[in-house]
Amino acid sequence: MKKKLVTWELISQSLQQGIPVMLLYVLQSAGSSPGRQGFFMAVNAVGNIAGSIGGGIMEFKFVEMAREQLLQEATIAAVRRQVHDKSSPADQSGMICSGEQTILLYRVRSHDAQLIQQIITCLADSRNGALQLSPAGLQFITAPGHTGFSMQSVDDWVYTERLGYRDHLYLVGGGHCSLAFSRIMATLDFYIHVYDNRPQLNTFEGNEYAHEKVVVEDYCQLKDIIPEGHHHYVVVMTMGYRSDDIVIRALLHKQFRYLGMLGSQAKVTQLFERYKAEGVSPQLLQRIHAPVGIPINSQTPEEIAVSIAAEIIRERNTPSC
Repeated sequence: MKKKLVTWELISQSLQQGIPVMLLYVLQSAGSSPGRQGFFMAVNAVGNIAGSIGGGIMEFKFVEMAREQLLQEATIAAVRRQVHDKSSPADQSGMICSGEQTILLYRVRSHDAQLIQQIITCLADSRNGALQLSPAGLQFITAPGHTGFSMQSVDDWVYTERLGYRDHLYLVGGGHCSLAFSRIMATLDFYIHVYDNRPQLNTFEGNEYAHEKVVVEDYCQLKDIIPEGHHHYVVVMTMGYRSDDIVIRALLHKQFRYLGMLGSQAKVTQLFERYKAEGVSPQLLQRIHAPVGIPINSQTPEEIAVSIAAEIIRERNTPSC
């Protein structure tokens, strides 16, 4: 989210200083295109750049194109299709990674300044809204929307993108692994909630990456605190077996996109055998990622954080039924 803010702030500053600035936005992508839908960047007339539309020779070409067009006085809102295949009969990007993307070049106008500030405020305050792009220009919508693109012709298209945090990460436990994990996930556009029952724990108090930190008297309260959701990811990493057990029992019957528990295989086996003996269905237990993370023989909190982040990224990027 911070990277997005940097790009919008460059646009805002350029407008305030009277410097022409161009917004480049990936409206659509397919295949192995390096620029995914929603990637964007800003280029101004004095050479300042922020953001990315995928990098490589294609991005370099579009930056140069933006700079040339900024020398013109006319308002520009052009859509360009780029095919990453040198055998394509048209619209070659110069890259060979396959796939394609559709890119908007939009010369931001002075009267867009207030709208740009609304977007900045929305992102900075972790609120939700929607950005709409069309041949008519930019529009900010306070109600959150769904990202999508439809195009009838170069003069008849609309792109809508949800702004703010879609994905929420709930970390139960505020220790060293939680701190290292928060640091990584803060770079991946997750809104991070951390819960612990130790109010003066130094790693909990010093976690500057979490958006919300909540002290709970009893972990069983999480049943009423952590909401279900298709974009909700939960990782249990408390200080021990007994507290992990309390959290899992509180959350076991709730629907999340991801539920994981940190711990050794021996701990997981012992805990799950106990649940099975109590009549918990195997289907419920199969939904829990435990031990959490992909197996990379991780040892340190930082390595553990990488393994969990990789597993969550894989889950987030896997189409759900």
